[in-house]
Amino acid sequence: MPSLGDLVRDWHRGAQAVARGDWDYALRLFSSVPEPPARMSFNVGCVHLLAGDPEAALRAFDQAVTKDACMAVGFFQRGVANFQLGRFREALSDFQRTLAQLRGNAAIDYTQLGLRFKLQAWEVLFSVAAVQSQLGLWAEATHSLEEAISKGPEGARDDLDIALGQVQKQAPLQPRQVPRGEVFRPHRRHLEHLEPVDFLGKAKVGPSRPITLKDALNPPHGLLNVLLI
Repeated sequence: MPSLGDLVRDWHRGAQAVARGDWDYALRLFSSVPEPPARMSFNVGCVHLLAGDPEAALRAFDQAVTKDACMAVGFFQRGVANFQLGRFREALSDFQRTLAQLRGNAAIDYTQLGLRFKLQAWEVLFSVAAVQSQLGLWAEATHSLEEAISKGPEGARDDLDIALGQVQKQAPLQPRQVPRGEVFRPHRRHLEHLEPVDFLGKAKVGPSRPITLKDALNPPHGLLNVLLI
């Protein structure tokens, strides 16, 4: 059975493999974690999306949101997988559940949990409009985009105006998703803990406190570090 240090290293190497486009290696490393938590299942789903296998991605995102029913970004990405599979009603439900998890806030910042991504309400509304456009619900899609415009930053206005123009011409949209190559990564302090160094840069004999799997998969204060903004 792999040691905790090996598991954290494999998690880190898996994230590096995603960054360079080595999907098979990333999946092998992420799958080495026994009884993977929601964030690891999420990573597997993202890699399957990148590799062009939305069916496998859907199964992984199902696992992620089953393990963490409050994982808004998990529902968001599951919506993308359902959309790619042509399961538009299911995709619409996922994006609406994502909005519900935002609880009226403009965004959820996942940075402190290891995912370099801020889930924005306007992007979720854009994705809702994309599904509605595929279902021929043009009035609903227009309303969703108008709401997205009201919530979006100035920098997103051009893209939203273009999308609104497409919908008004009854041209379907594609949903937003987590940026390519972004997955949950282990917290830096756990990586440093694997091979601590002194102020001269020399490796110390060993860590000051053994880390646990719970430590590695949950930064300080756990889900309280998901900042609602």
